[in-house]
Amino acid sequence: MARDNLTASLAKLTGGQSFALTGGSVIHDDGPQSVSDIVVGADGRIAIVEPFLDSGSYSAHVDVTGMLVSPGFVDAHQHLDKTGVLRFTPNPSGTLQGAREAFAKYARTAGPDDIRKRATRTIGRCLSRGTTAIRSHINVDKDAGFHGIETLAAIRDAERHRITLQLVAFMTPHPGQDFEWLDKNIDGAVALADAVGGTPAVSEDPPRYLDILFSAAVKSGKPIDLHLDEHLNSGVHLLDAALDRVEHFGMQGRTVFSHVSVLSALPRRQFQRIAERLHKLNVGVVTLPAANLYLQGRDYEVLPPRGLTRVAELYRAGITIATASDNIQDPFVPTGSGDMLEIARWTLLAGHLRGDELAAAHGMITTAPARLMGLGRDYGLRPGARADFVVTDCIDTDTLVAGGPDRAFVFSNGRLVSQSATENIRLQENA
Repeated sequence: MARDNLTASLAKLTGGQSFALTGGSVIHDDGPQSVSDIVVGADGRIAIVEPFLDSGSYSAHVDVTGMLVSPGFVDAHQHLDKTGVLRFTPNPSGTLQGAREAFAKYARTAGPDDIRKRATRTIGRCLSRGTTAIRSHINVDKDAGFHGIETLAAIRDAERHRITLQLVAFMTPHPGQDFEWLDKNIDGAVALADAVGGTPAVSEDPPRYLDILFSAAVKSGKPIDLHLDEHLNSGVHLLDAALDRVEHFGMQGRTVFSHVSVLSALPRRQFQRIAERLHKLNVGVVTLPAANLYLQGRDYEVLPPRGLTRVAELYRAGITIATASDNIQDPFVPTGSGDMLEIARWTLLAGHLRGDELAAAHGMITTAPARLMGLGRDYGLRPGARADFVVTDCIDTDTLVAGGPDRAFVFSNGRLVSQSATENIRLQENA
């Protein structure tokens, strides 16, 4: 089908009607792809995924032969309360602590309207680039109070038909923060959230802090997602302490460790021991290449480290590992567009995946984060799942990750929400 005809045909599909996309190459959960037709019901969910359907029985159908259909991209770790504050929060050191201090200062003055405008803009940009689900950590502490999580909870509920948004109550410890405040406020914060989070490495009493977080997760029946050991000091890590609590509190399969940069600094034998525990306890990992490439290793005079965790080795060990944006245009990461394909490429290159593992990088922005977020059968190109997918002009998964599409159509909840195309203009020379 000609480009203009395809664009026009997809644009005519409206919400609240059933339709069929025929002849496209569909990427399945376990990686392979096959030519299949997709029927989307009027409820915005996938009704059928099968080859060679009788498209004549559907009032609306579009031939997408030669196009690739991917599940919507999933960004399992963002900070929507921080997004877009770069020009207000200088971080001259370029370090993690410098970023923390810069945002803590800004958070004291950031009101709900400011947070709402910035977060809404970033969500829109992410959706336009194919991201249909986001998990965002939201600071809750003496500086930020509840402004961020209350504002994002309202956005989550208002936008639920447009994008899946999960919130992590990021109970942020600061030096001098008393545990009485944390004990008093954590239940209220978690009630507004979908998961419990925190950053034990900067707590004044990590064991006590971890116990508070895990207890709140068990009490609320919600999963836990920790910023864990985002540093390269091999002599100090909390991996075993956190894994002990996963086992003690029965949080197997409901725990995610984000960053875990220190794994790349540990001797291989020690890493392998930790990896075996991660696998046994079914703990997922999220790597954040943009942040850890930018923030880590600035004090090394020779061969500054990449700062990422052992991405390739964790993946090959069978541990569920996703990759995500982390921060977007703030003191932690000054860049970012919400493009998960860009993040997948950074992960492949900086994480030492191989050229024959492009499909693995795709899995790290689709099925792996969906699993870590507990989206279950609500996600993917399967009957009953929410109809969140991206139709592109790429020929296969490898091509999609390696270079990205020239044409893309993003569907969320069965509605076309974004379309984009790269146009080449040929200039006519004067005779």
